[in-house]
Order: sequence, then structure tokens, then C-alpha cells
Amino acid sequence: MNENDESLAPFNAREAIRLIVLTGLSGGGKTVALRALEDLEFYCVDNLPGSLLPHLVQAVLQDRSSRRRRIAVGMDVRNRGEDFSHLPSVLSELAAAGVQVHLIFLDCRDEVLIKRYSETRRRHPLALRGVSLADAIVEERRLLRPLMAIAEKVIDSSELNVHQLRRLVATGYAQATEGLTLMFQSFAFKRGLPLDSDFTFDARCLPNPHWQAHLRPLSGKDAPVREFLDGEPLVGEYFSDTARWLDAWIPRFEQDDRSYLTISIGCTGGRHRSVYLVEKLAAHYRSQREGVLTFHRELE
Repeated sequence: MNENDESLAPFNAREAIRLIVLTGLSGGGKTVALRALEDLEFYCVDNLPGSLLPHLVQAVLQDRSSRRRRIAVGMDVRNRGEDFSHLPSVLSELAAAGVQVHLIFLDCRDEVLIKRYSETRRRHPLALRGVSLADAIVEERRLLRPLMAIAEKVIDSSELNVHQLRRLVATGYAQATEGLTLMFQSFAFKRGLPLDSDFTFDARCLPNPHWQAHLRPLSGKDAPVREFLDGEPLVGEYFSDTARWLDAWIPRFEQDDRSYLTISIGCTGGRHRSVYLVEKLAAHYRSQREGVLTFHRELE
């Protein structure tokens, strides 16, 4: 980068771009965090070299057909040879040009990272031949030290499960969208109620695709299951009543200055009816507002 780089030209406030850079330790939860931001309608790019950040911002600015002004970028040691010591100056220049820059660092205790890698049997990107996992983590911490030092937020995911981390990120950056952010999540009653629900609906009274042998292996996201449930009048009535109730009460929560609301729908196995209803409700509200998230606990 240099001062003649056109990508650093200042732009109008109305064009202001919100850029969230997600970085941190491999296995710390960057993928989960990036998905949470994608659900908040950020334009997400993973594994981007730091030198390309200004070009990405400029490309978004030049795309007049797009209303997207929120970008989330994942950056980590998978880009071997990346010099992270230069990234603070890149972010500083972008901020000087008018970009709203936020850097999030996902941290995690070494013993937890080692356990996660052992359970998933994945290979750490720095664990090359003759390099132990523990040594790879130490080296990764060294390489990322310049970023952790300037991070606006450091999240320690050591004690967080996938659901908690996703909610933490989504809740923290829900203000990137206007109004109340809605989280629709499906779950299985046989595995317990979600503890973070504001409202819980029971779909176990509806016809169950599980008893159709050809639908059993599928989920509520798959077309054959959707077609089956679309054809059941009781399902349509349940959806209409639920949407009508939410239409009446969501504005009350917005008036109460709430920024986040979680609506959970459960069925027996958490794969068919609840997933179908969550997706359909999310589509219904995405046609009216920003900041609509979905999460399928039993499909993750």
C-alpha cells in the first residue's frame, strides 16, 4: 500500500462501510463467528490476505447496484507467509479513509485447543512435519500478537459452545442492523429446551415427515420435506397463527428498546417440522426487515 493507492481515497459518510476483521487462534471459533455475521447480512470473505483488504473495500464502494455496506473478513495463519505486523497500518489507513473498522480476536486456552483438535482430528495449519500441535499453537500466538494487541474485542471461547459463541457475536453486532434483530432457532424437545429463548413454540402436534421413510434422512431445508409440509393444511394454519402473533408482539419489543429477540420452535427430533417452520418464518421476516438470523441446533 502507498499514498497513491486509489483504494484509500476518502468517501462520503453516506457510503461509510462497516468492516469487521475476524482473526485469532485456529480452532478458536472464527468460522462460527463469521457465520453469525453472515446471518446479520454482512458480506463475508474468509481467509483473505491483508494486502487485499483495501481492494475489497473499493470493490464494494464501486458496486452501485449493491446496498451492502457491511463486510466481515476472516484472516488467520492459513495465509502462510502473511506478515501480520503490517495489518495494523492497513486498518489504520482504511479508518482514516472513513471505514468503520472493528477487529475481533478469538482467543482460547491451549489445552482447550488441543482437545478440540484431538476430537475433530483436524490438522493445525502450522503443524507441519516434525512440529507438534503445542508448538504450532505457540508459534501462532507469536504471529498474531500484533493483532491481539490492537483488537477492539477479544473473545475467549474456551468455555463457550458453538451456540453460545454464535449468540455472543450476533448479539454484540446486532446494532449493525437497524431495529430489533430476530433469531429463529429450531431444536429437539427430546434433547432439552434451549435456555436462551424469549419465546418457545411446540410443533409436535403437526404431521411428522419422520414417518415417511423417504423423508426420514432429510431435513426441513430439503425440498421433498418442504413439499410434504406445504401440503398439510394444519401446518399452514400453524405458521399463519404463529406469524400473526409475532407480527402483533414484535413491535412491542422494539418499542421497549430491545436489540435482540430469540424465537425457538421445537419438534421431537429437531430435524423436520421445526426446521421447516424456522426457515419459513425467517423468510417471512427477511422480506420486511434486516437482522433476521436462523440457527438449527440439531443440524449443526
